[in-house]
Amino acid sequence: MKKALITGITGQDGSYLAEILLDKGYEVHGIIRRSSTFNTSRIEHLYTDPHLNGKKLFLHYGDLGDANSIRIALLKIYPDEIYNLGAQSHVKVSFDIPEYTMNITGLGTLRLLEAIKDFQAHTGKQIKFYQASSSEMFGSAPAPQNELTKFHPRSPYGCAKVFAHHLGVNYREAYGMFIVNGILFNHESPRRGETFVTRKITRGIARIKKGLDKHLYLGNLEAKRDWGYAPEYVEAMWLMLQQLEPDDYVIGTGETHTVQTFLETAFQHAGIQDWKDHVKIDPAYYRPSEVENLIADPTKAKQKLGWVPKTKFNELVKIMVEADLKELG
Repeated sequence: MKKALITGITGQDGSYLAEILLDKGYEVHGIIRRSSTFNTSRIEHLYTDPHLNGKKLFLHYGDLGDANSIRIALLKIYPDEIYNLGAQSHVKVSFDIPEYTMNITGLGTLRLLEAIKDFQAHTGKQIKFYQASSSEMFGSAPAPQNELTKFHPRSPYGCAKVFAHHLGVNYREAYGMFIVNGILFNHESPRRGETFVTRKITRGIARIKKGLDKHLYLGNLEAKRDWGYAPEYVEAMWLMLQQLEPDDYVIGTGETHTVQTFLETAFQHAGIQDWKDHVKIDPAYYRPSEVENLIADPTKAKQKLGWVPKTKFNELVKIMVEADLKELG
């Protein structure tokens, strides 16, 4: 039985990845941060009593800011695969807390790679490592973007991800480690965090539909993004680690839509005709430097991984709107 360790297991991607790995017969371990309140709602349906036989999901306290906790986890678990999905991943927030963002998103990756390198040297066991890179690394680079496009990040988050990405490449080349970088473009689902613009829109519309709110406050509606369905993207993560040789891959749909198009489509699915009656622009939600247009060129992933996106834009928006309406009852 393969063992996988997931940082960020309580997030959107971590929860979906845990599901597919359990379905594939893995023993899954997740790193969670100690908090006064539990933040495990996305994986509660997977978690079972640790006293029961046959348990395959295990959670461990740790933090990407604490190198010792990472090293202890490796020695305790002896994982075959590590998926580094943990990060301070909110782009707008990274402008407010850039040092923390770099410490967790950037240096957290360095701590992991150092721990793996030393673990392998002392045990002789190879670990395959997945690094969650981001389309935000491309920033203002011309679209469409592929694995050869030069990075031009436009936020502290994007800069931290570029740092982590290049570390992965460097450790792969310097030490012969099995490291892949998955450059995932925006991927959404009903499990998306409520402060991310897509979920903010669908949740806000549901509240308007139910009469709980009158308005939805947003920032730049002209930004263009390549949006896909998160469960399909975590399947691509797994595929990358099953290849004979490590490499880097862009994952996306190859289509782009503005935030306004997402907004209009979501209102239509909710049966609300004039979105302009309910949307107000708040300059506080604008970024100091914006990423205007992201479009993936996932040709390499299709050719080498056999991965193609299945869920189209309209279907994705519908899934999210219906889930938020259902949640409110």
